[in-house]
Parts: sequence; structure tokens; C-alpha cells
Amino acid sequence: MTNAATRDAARQLFPGGVNSPVRSFRSVGGGAIPIVRGEGALIFDTEGNRYIDYIAAFGPLILGHAPAPVVEAVRKAAGEGTAFGALTPGEVELGRRVTEATGLERIRFVNSGTEATMTAIRLARAATGRDIIVKFDGCYHGHSDGLLVKAGSGVATMGLSDSAGVPEQIAGLTAVLPYSDAPALEAWFREHGEQTAAVIVESIAGNMGLVPPAQPFLDALQSAPAKYGALLIADEVITGFRMRYGLSDLLPGADLVCLGKIIGGGLPVGAFGGSAKLMSLIAPEGPVYQAGTLSGNPLVMAAGVAMLDTLADGAPYKRADELARHLENGLNAAIKRAEVTASVVRMGSMLTLFFRRAVPTDYAEARESDTGLFARYHSAMLARGIMLPPSQFETLFVSAAHNEAAIDETVKAAHESLREIAAS
Repeated sequence: MTNAATRDAARQLFPGGVNSPVRSFRSVGGGAIPIVRGEGALIFDTEGNRYIDYIAAFGPLILGHAPAPVVEAVRKAAGEGTAFGALTPGEVELGRRVTEATGLERIRFVNSGTEATMTAIRLARAATGRDIIVKFDGCYHGHSDGLLVKAGSGVATMGLSDSAGVPEQIAGLTAVLPYSDAPALEAWFREHGEQTAAVIVESIAGNMGLVPPAQPFLDALQSAPAKYGALLIADEVITGFRMRYGLSDLLPGADLVCLGKIIGGGLPVGAFGGSAKLMSLIAPEGPVYQAGTLSGNPLVMAAGVAMLDTLADGAPYKRADELARHLENGLNAAIKRAEVTASVVRMGSMLTLFFRRAVPTDYAEARESDTGLFARYHSAMLARGIMLPPSQFETLFVSAAHNEAAIDETVKAAHESLREIAAS
């Protein structure tokens, strides 16, 4: 089946022809690209076209596509049963690795990052007896109703619905503050601290493009909520086990941590955790209900164990970081040579090329990027066999399966693509 035929068939079955909006490529003016196979740093579409992949399933594939230890672990687990609805040794094995690497005393496995953040917020409200949650403009924590909110017109405002079907009463329980703005956070708590249950934040913002937090903001996150008895929820769904083996370590004072992506080895997973005392509020030990038929699924647990065991010595992180630095340097050189208005930011194996003069410090600045220019760049790179995330506001992920040849090919494509769009 061709790419076009697959897209046509999908449109008859799924809203917009996809099962997650970003896959439609609408923000870059393209169409969904059906992928049939991945191998290392490469993916292949239905027509056999080959791409160097920097989407990497939006983060979990730090070892690249189909790494042998993970594939073998899943194959073995599948032969023993795909689901039981019961406790399995695999949950214990992966749970032990996660808690030892993160310092979390207790965790609960779920099926997605959305489930993890949704339940962490429920737990925070139960623990504090308060209702209001604080999030930051441009940070994404999944698609639960209370988190699909956007900022209003003020510096610190109660959320407005960002999706049809979200009642105002629910959106209104989430306050939206500017990202990386310590004074705004401190001012919020001086006025509303006694009503606030928790603050949730991406440890490193990766859903407005990659935007690193300023140190004063990190300091305020760990002091302001605690002063008023509110909890801090660190969303490490992307960054957990991506920056290093364990947590990013940017928010060591977090009361709850949400994980996902890498700990499932590329299979659907999420987790949240904290102190034994706090987690004792989760059913069946406590009154906060959470359940999932496929939570702790044996295939996912096996994949996660294999993934973490492969990452444990740190070598894949060093390799991915070196390659990402190589890519960062090459992109900066390409920008300079083409004389386009753009900037590159990198943290570890994650990076973003923004079409604005300086690296943004918050979502308001990120939104100033030239999205039309990004769409043309994306199309030009795709034509040269480079698969970038299809939005200016997503992050590129480099894996340990990339190599110097792949990075050099990407940089060459960037030189050509930037010159092409600069000349048009």
C-alpha cells in the first residue's frame, strides 16, 4: 500500500486520519507519513523511503528503534502471556530498578504519562484538602480535563478551557502562570497559597520546544509551595532516564514525580511516586482511587527492565550526548552560513532549532518563532530524508543508535534546507 492509499484508508477510520493529532503533520502543511519499520536511528515508510529519525516516538527510544535486548525481552514475555490482571514478578523487577535509581520510596505503574499526572494531582488534592492546581503556560502534562487549560490575560490567571468538552468549572481550578518566572510564582503563593494543592511542572520544558528553566525559578519551585503546605509535582515523563540514569535532578525537592516514556522501553507506560507516607493514600492502602486493567503489563515491564539494564552503566547517555552536541554545532554553523534568523538550544540528547533570533526563555517568547519558516524547513528536510518532529514546539531526540554519519547527513541536509528557504 502506498503512503497516499494508507492515509486515505485511515481518514475513513480515524478523526483526521490519525490516532494522535501531531501525527497529522498539519502544523507543517503536510500529511501523515505511515511508518512500517524502524531500525536503529532509521525509519521506513510504506513506500520504502528511508528517514533519519529525530522524533523517536517523542522521547522513549534513547536506544533507537528495535534494540535487540528490548525486542528479545518482549518476545520472551509475550510467549508467557500478554496480560494477567494480577501481580507479576516483572512489576517487582522494574519497580525495584526505578525506585533505586530515583530515590522514590513507592511508585504506582499506570499506562501513560496522562494517567500519571492525572492521578498525582488527585493524590495532591487528597493530601492537602485543597482544590487549586498551578501549572505553567506552554507546559504539557497530558490530556486530562484539568490540565487542558491555557493562560488568560493576566500574569497569573485561572485557566481557560483549551479544548471543547472541558467545563469551565474544571478549567477554573487550574491556575496558569508564566514559565520560568519566579516572581510570578512567589506572588501567586502570597495571595493564594492557602488554597493551592500543588504545582505541576516539567523539570525541563519540552513541549514548547526545548526551553531550559532558570535557576531562580527552580529554587522558587522548591521553596514557595512548601512554605504554604502545597506539593510540588515534577513531570519527568520525558526527562526521567533521558538526561541521566534516574531523574534529571533539577527538582530534588519534588513531593511527587511522574515518569513514562523510557521506563517502558517504547511500550505504553507511566508511573508516579513519592514518599511511602504520601503514596499510602493510594488505594487499596488509602482512599485515593486509581486502577488500570493493563497497569504493570508483563510485556511493558519486560521491555522496561531490558531498557534500564542497558542504560545502567551510563554509556548510552554519553554517546547520545556526544552526538547531540555534534548536531548542535552543525546546526549553528548551518544557520550562520545561510544567514537565517534562528537559534539552537540543547540539553543532553534533546534539542530544538527555533526560528527566532535568541533562544526563548518562556512560551510567550517561543510563540514568537516563525512557524511558517519552520514548516518550509521541515518540508525541505523531509525531502532530504530527515524526519523532524512536525511542529516548531516539539523537541528533537538524539539516540545512542545515531552515529557520526547520520549526524553529518543531517547537518548537510540542514545546510541545504536553510539555504533553500533563505533564498525563497
